[in-house]
Amino acid sequence: MPHLFDDATLAGVLGHMNSDHTDDNILIARAFGGDDRAVSATMTSFDGDGGDWSVTLPGEVVAPLRVAWLGGSITERRDVRREIVALYDEACARLGVEARPHG
Repeated sequence: MPHLFDDATLAGVLGHMNSDHTDDNILIARAFGGDDRAVSATMTSFDGDGGDWSVTLPGEVVAPLRVAWLGGSITERRDVRREIVALYDEACARLGVEARPHG
């Protein structure tokens, strides 16, 4: 069973991803969702094994997307950022987009 993060961790990460990283969500959805036509994506949840997104495709078709963490299962909040950054970097590589530096 995957590690479950507390509500405060979920709210903090999801709020940050869906307000400050909307373009990153779309890149992840396009790269890992098998359809590069995604027009929007919202991170909806995550646990120790991966993240979940709701992806909107053309025609307002909405599909769920589950992406496993590239580094394997995690249990610490600090590891969530590392894994999301890894997904972003891999998404950029797959899509031929230059990744921005991480601070």
